[in-house]
Amino acid sequence: MAATVHTCVVVGEQIARYGFGDGHPFGPDRHDAFVRELKASAAAGRIDLLAPREATRLELESFHQAAYLDLVQARSVTGEGFLDGGDTPAFRGVYETAGRVVGATLVATEAIMAGRYENGFVPIAGLHHAARDRAAGFCVFNDCGVVIEQLRERFGLRRIAYVDIDAHHGDGVFYAFEDDPDLLFADIHEDGRHLYPGTGAASETGAGRARGTKLNLPLAPGAGDAEFLAAWAKVEAYLLAAQPEFVILQCGADSLADDPITHLRFTEEAHAHAAGRLVALTRDLCGGRLLGVGGGGYNRRNIARAWTRVVEAFAA
Repeated sequence: MAATVHTCVVVGEQIARYGFGDGHPFGPDRHDAFVRELKASAAAGRIDLLAPREATRLELESFHQAAYLDLVQARSVTGEGFLDGGDTPAFRGVYETAGRVVGATLVATEAIMAGRYENGFVPIAGLHHAARDRAAGFCVFNDCGVVIEQLRERFGLRRIAYVDIDAHHGDGVFYAFEDDPDLLFADIHEDGRHLYPGTGAASETGAGRARGTKLNLPLAPGAGDAEFLAAWAKVEAYLLAAQPEFVILQCGADSLADDPITHLRFTEEAHAHAAGRLVALTRDLCGGRLLGVGGGGYNRRNIARAWTRVVEAFAA
């Protein structure tokens, strides 16, 4: 590209507020832990910071069912109850706050598609458990799902790759597009027999006309960088064969050692490797179009370092 800065990062109080209160694993302090680390990093002078916006109702409806959006709006007023079976509590303003997470991913996506940047990163995003009709696992709206639909509706893309290295399986994305052969899906995660949401077996390769087009790579609890790198080689081969037009990387840091609710033992080098390889691959395959989203991670030091390494790789 002609521009010397080819990476944008979307940050701001609007998305920092996405969280479920003091003491909850998904607390609002996660954003600032990352921003402090990023500003002290080598990448700080090689990126542009962009502000979030709130997604419109029509944008949300491109992925989510209208009845579910109505439910979230109603609970957003009262701040009472749960948006799923008991993992994802409502709070006052949850509709608007979750909508800004989706809007943040769209800001980065729009900037990439406009050619202003090759790639972008959004830390408080990658809410991969939310389904079209419900919340799940701390995820109110599935920003990845909305981005996939918007890339198709607004920009005319078809073959979009979703790559997920969060410890938890990206079930909200997988099942929403399970029968879509043009949604490329590769997910390295902790074996679902040991961890929420209990899905993502290697035998889950898609349904109907999409059977055989998805890649689930579950790892045993305690797996580290060596196991990650072996699985990652399969992801690269899959992407090279699939030839995507745009790549989304959900880089949850709960796959790093010492996360309080998971059991994988990656180091931040795994995330740096994945990000660096995707930068090279997307430059060859699709003009560098790569969107990174933070996803999970509940050890603040881990998310700060892993996500900063991702941005450093993007901006290199």
